[in-house]
Amino acid sequence: MTAVRKRVLSGMQPSGLMHLGNYLGALENWKALQEQYDCYFFVADWHALSTNYADTSRVRIFVRDMLIDWLAGGIDPERATIFIQSQIPEHAILHLLLSMMTPVSWLERNPTYKEKQEEIKEKDLTTYGFLGYPVLQAADILLYKPDFVPVGKDQLPHLELTRELARRFNDIYKTAVFPEPKEHLTKFPKVIGTDGRKMSKSYHNTINLSDTEPMVRQKLKTMVTDPARVRRTDPGNPDLCPVYEFHKIYSPQGTQDQINTDCRTAAIGCIDCKKLVADRMVEQLTPIWEKRAQLTQEPSRVDEIVAAGSTRASVVAKTTLAEVNEAMKI
Repeated sequence: MTAVRKRVLSGMQPSGLMHLGNYLGALENWKALQEQYDCYFFVADWHALSTNYADTSRVRIFVRDMLIDWLAGGIDPERATIFIQSQIPEHAILHLLLSMMTPVSWLERNPTYKEKQEEIKEKDLTTYGFLGYPVLQAADILLYKPDFVPVGKDQLPHLELTRELARRFNDIYKTAVFPEPKEHLTKFPKVIGTDGRKMSKSYHNTINLSDTEPMVRQKLKTMVTDPARVRRTDPGNPDLCPVYEFHKIYSPQGTQDQINTDCRTAAIGCIDCKKLVADRMVEQLTPIWEKRAQLTQEPSRVDEIVAAGSTRASVVAKTTLAEVNEAMKI
C-alpha cells in the first residue's frame, strides 16, 4: 500500500508583483516540498486587504499574476493543490469563530503588529482587521489540519499563536478537532534589492518575475555597489557589495571566486561585474519568462487549475468546519 503523504500548507499575499525575494525565499522551497508532501498552496487575497483595504483596484490583477508566477516558477498542479483564499468561504467562517475566543492580549503581543505600523506609516493600520489578521492566518492553517507549515524563524511566533488557538479550542469544547501543526523550518535567503536594502515592494527596489530582460538588465545596471569604490581603479570589497550577493545566487563557484579576487584588485569594474551576473540571471529566468508568456495567452488554463484546486480544498475545508460546528453545537 502507498503511504499517505503528510500535509503541508502555505500561502502568499498578492500585495504586488512577485519578485526575486519571493521566488528565492518561498517558491523555490515550495517546489521542493511538493515532491514529498501533500501540498496546499493558496493566494491569500483577504490577507492583502489588511494593509491595502483603501485601494483594492489591483487585487484581482495581482492574484492572477501571482498564480501565473507560481505555475511558471515550477508549482505543479498535479502535485499541489492551488487555490484562492476568498473562494473558500470556510476561511472567513472559521476566522469568525476563532475570533470569539481569542484574547486581545494575544494579538497585541504580536511583534509584527507594531513593526508594520512603523514600517508602513503612510497607511492607517490601526484597524480591527490588521490587529486580528493572525486569527485569520490561524484559520487558514487549521482548516486543512496540516502536519507542517513552512516558515522562517521570524515567523515562528505566528505559528505558535495558531497552536495556542488550536489548544484553546480543543480545551474549551473538550474535543480534539485541531492537531497542532509543526514548523518546517526553511532557510529563507535574504535577497538584496537594487538599493542595497532587503528586496521589498515597500522599498520599490525589486526585480520582478514579470520584468522583461531589458528591464532586468537596466535595474542591475543602476544597482548600488560597494560605496567605497568611487573610481574604476579603486579596489572593492565584495563582502559589502549587493551585486556580489546576486553572484552568490546565480553564478557558478568559479565565477564567484574570480569576481571576488578581481574586485579586490580592481581588475574588474562594476559595469562588467553587473553584466556577468545579469547574463546568469537572465539565463535562469528565461524558462520562467517563456512559461509566463504561454500562461498569459491561456487564461482559461489558469482558471481550470484554480477551479480544480478550489474543489479539492473545499472538500477538506467543509469537513473540518462540520467538525467545528459539531464541537461548538452550532
